[in-house]
Amino acid sequence: MSSTNPAAMAFLTNIARAALGLGASATLLNYSLYTVDGGQRAVLFDRFRGVIDDTVGEGTHFLIPWLQKPYIFDIRTRPYTFSSVSGTKDLQMVNLTLRILSRPQVAKLPAIFKTLGLGYDEKVLPSIGNEVLKAVVAQFNADQLF
Repeated sequence: MSSTNPAAMAFLTNIARAALGLGASATLLNYSLYTVDGGQRAVLFDRFRGVIDDTVGEGTHFLIPWLQKPYIFDIRTRPYTFSSVSGTKDLQMVNLTLRILSRPQVAKLPAIFKTLGLGYDEKVLPSIGNEVLKAVVAQFNADQLF
């Protein structure tokens, strides 16, 4: 038959409670922090207020778990390349590749997120680039393009 020491049991119970409380606190703190790296900005979505109109800069920031969610945008200049077949002034068809360098305006990120979402560049750049490419190519003859 083994005898248990009530003082040792109470001590171990207190340590277990402290470890559980510390673990819960660390988990809550982990879900309350997010990091915005260099060359990025965040837009916060709040479940009650919607998209908040201010962007969040670089660094580690607090948020309210479940109530707020950060959406990270890359604000560095990035290339986008696509090909298009266009007609020239003398009605000959040419195949051209266009490379666009773009980046979003930081002040407009909340509006971009509201209207277009995170994949804004895939939605906007092909149509705008294609229209501009066709308009410019149509001003020249095929021999002038070479």
